[in-house]
Amino acid sequence: MKIPWLVPGQTLPPASSAQGTNDAVPGLLAAGGSLDIASLHHAYSNASFPWFSEDQPILWWSPDPRMVLDPNSFVLHHSLKKTLQRFRRNSSCEIRIDHAFEQVMEACSSAPRDGQSGTWINPMMLEAYGAFHRAGFAHSVETWINGELAGGLYCVGIGRAVFGESMFARQSDASKIALAALVCFCLQHDIGLIDCQQKTKHLASLGASEVSRYAFVKHVENSRDAPAPAWRFEPVYWDRLLFQRQSDTT
Repeated sequence: MKIPWLVPGQTLPPASSAQGTNDAVPGLLAAGGSLDIASLHHAYSNASFPWFSEDQPILWWSPDPRMVLDPNSFVLHHSLKKTLQRFRRNSSCEIRIDHAFEQVMEACSSAPRDGQSGTWINPMMLEAYGAFHRAGFAHSVETWINGELAGGLYCVGIGRAVFGESMFARQSDASKIALAALVCFCLQHDIGLIDCQQKTKHLASLGASEVSRYAFVKHVENSRDAPAPAWRFEPVYWDRLLFQRQSDTT
């Protein structure tokens, strides 16, 4: 297995050269390099992302297939719709964007995951994505209840390409509320897909599905150079999701 080893500042090879489903490490594109702002921007613009443990070198991935969520296909289960309606009416509940990015990342790093004993959001990743956030490319969507951070997610935005990274909840449904808010944001700004990276039952239950690496690369190429939306949340964003959707499920 020949995997390119990058020196700091070296650009990644094309995502199409990543390991295939029948190879030894499916989706692995390269190793090494650095997590500076330019390298992260190039990676996401190249439909790739870093994912590695503290005892590993930096590893870069571009899976095939790729799990994505079309905002128009988001499954608004009846119970979640009721939760969102209550949340929307409660003056002590609010959605904030980029208010507490570092707190969100740290909470995601310590959130328990099924089948995982550790986290890939290590100190190097926390530092790198903190800088990426300050450069305007990484964002947090936060659920606040009674002045407390109850849940949220963080993502990357390159033009109109949005890449979901991780989420957490300290109160019931708080992460789902944040995801619904991101869906609302994407609907409002005509963002076609939210990258979910890898398939999970939870994401599939909310409407995410798999597309080929080729299709995802084309989506990123068509979206990365579009004008980036202003990353702020307006309450009116809820309306399209809550009141204009006709295919709710029970």
